[in-house]
Amino acid sequence: MTLADLRALKGKRQILTMHVEDDREAAAAASAGIEMFTCEVDAMLPRIRAAGPTAFIQAAHPQGTIASEESAIREGFRALELGADAIYFAGSLRLVEAMAREGIPVSGHVGLVPRWATWTNYRAIGKTAEEAADLFRRVKAYENAGAALIEMEVVPVEIADWLTKSTTLITEGMGCGAVCDTQYLFSCDVLGTNTGHYPRHAKRYADLAVEEARVQQLRRDAFQAFAKDVRGGGYPESSHEIRGTEDVLSAARVLVGRQP
Repeated sequence: MTLADLRALKGKRQILTMHVEDDREAAAAASAGIEMFTCEVDAMLPRIRAAGPTAFIQAAHPQGTIASEESAIREGFRALELGADAIYFAGSLRLVEAMAREGIPVSGHVGLVPRWATWTNYRAIGKTAEEAADLFRRVKAYENAGAALIEMEVVPVEIADWLTKSTTLITEGMGCGAVCDTQYLFSCDVLGTNTGHYPRHAKRYADLAVEEARVQQLRRDAFQAFAKDVRGGGYPESSHEIRGTEDVLSAARVLVGRQP
């Protein structure tokens, strides 16, 4: 899946998108037909790429990593070398432009942006005419800066539809109904591993938190059984040991100058 592929699908069907935490989730998502992953730029990124070789991967740097045009270009190319296809960046348009000039695909973010939620609180963005118009201007600003994609989070359906139809950017919808170019959720919400707040737009399809707690208890039980077995003399048994002969031991002692 390439950026050209995504653009060819715009307006035709939604692209399945999932935030994955590791290569196991990536492999499962890839086998399920998920077409786009989001993840972090860290040591896991090459493993996620290997687990989903045909997926389009959008990767985010830790906040503050990209702080100048030089770092934007350097870190952007580094992420591409690690296996990303695009860079998620919700910061300065000047830095978006710097990466775009070098041909690095960039995704912006409008609507509810969690890292900037101190300015808005955690709520839907675009429920007033003023906010909707501001969203339009922000999307166009990203487009003019050379971005390729835009995450659109918790925006009213009618506004998200308007914005998607008004831009050449690939819109990644989370909590925007079914009107954006992609349908995007986090794996922790889908798998039930999120132990905190579930947002309104999330839907849980499994309860892996319960299963992981059960598996963790099995780990503790096995380790406790091992400790008890060792202390009680039950492990190791003869079947776990490799036995030599007294002749070999005696000969070895002679060779090192130690008599039996």
